Amino acid sequence: MNARNSIVIILVVAVGLFFWFSSREEALAVRTFEFTYLTRIPELPAGSEGLRLWIPLPPSDEHQTISNLTIESPLPFTREREPEFGNQYIFVQAPLEHHNGPVEVRLRFRVTRREHRVSVRPVFSVLSAQASTTGEFAHFLQPNRLVPLDGMIGALSQQETRGLQEPLAKARAIYNYVVSTMRYDKSGDGWGRGDAIYACNTKRGNCTDFHSLFIGMIRAAGIPARFEIGFPLPGKQTVGEIPGYHCWAQFYLDGVGWIPVDASEAWKNPAQRDYFFGAHDQHRVLFTTGRDIRLAPPQQGEPLNYFIYPYAEVDGKEFTGIETRFSFRDLPAPPD
Repeated sequence: MNARNSIVIILVVAVGLFFWFSSREEALAVRTFEFTYLTRIPELPAGSEGLRLWIPLPPSDEHQTISNLTIESPLPFTREREPEFGNQYIFVQAPLEHHNGPVEVRLRFRVTRREHRVSVRPVFSVLSAQASTTGEFAHFLQPNRLVPLDGMIGALSQQETRGLQEPLAKARAIYNYVVSTMRYDKSGDGWGRGDAIYACNTKRGNCTDFHSLFIGMIRAAGIPARFEIGFPLPGKQTVGEIPGYHCWAQFYLDGVGWIPVDASEAWKNPAQRDYFFGAHDQHRVLFTTGRDIRLAPPQQGEPLNYFIYPYAEVDGKEFTGIETRFSFRDLPAPPD
């Protein structure tokens, strides 16, 4: 065998290993359940002219299928989509005479959620995947109002990735820093806003704070990242109430695609630290993507920090009297 043929064989094997180890995404586990999202609208303040209400809807994508969606509402509504991230929702606009509250809007739908898993094995040290910085991915390199990329966030990112060249190695170093340094702690004030500076200074918070710090640091390192939010399901429970949201992140590498990360779950489950760098389990449902969200029709208030609970306005001002309740029940898996 001559040298030229040997080089060709080595290249073919290397490329094959690259795609075998890193490009393939496997859905290893599936969970099927019914989800109920209840919005309760109280009686509006006396003298109000009316209500505007936006309620998020879950999307179907390669990792979850939404079916049998029913929307029960005594108030007229339309289905809408905002242009920046493509998030979907229903929009209710009701004059006061059409709203003799309190009233309820109930969403019920079936979810088939597939585990999202991407191999991130050390083959990357030989064949480096690069971060994409052009086109649609440029958007995911920009700061958010509560996630700056300069100042202490940029300096911390540079500190934790010093000497590293490959984007994957930088991403892992940032993930390790967040999981090792942050503490899941919802005591006191300030947590839950997804304020990367708060997370950097206090080194504590909930999933929003964990992933705001991760996203800020990884974008500062030149790697696109996006914020996703939905609801968690208990792994060993088949029916029940869900007290609140859960959020997570993904970062993007050319030739591989979006790589899932769940830093706060890794903190809660140390034995799964490696798993949650490259995986999202099936015990969740995604609702929306992105931060600083401008709805359509546009809200009068500020862009939404994130969009998981209903947002309402009365007479052009944010109305905080909306109540919510979330529940689920497992269903038999669909036939193959």
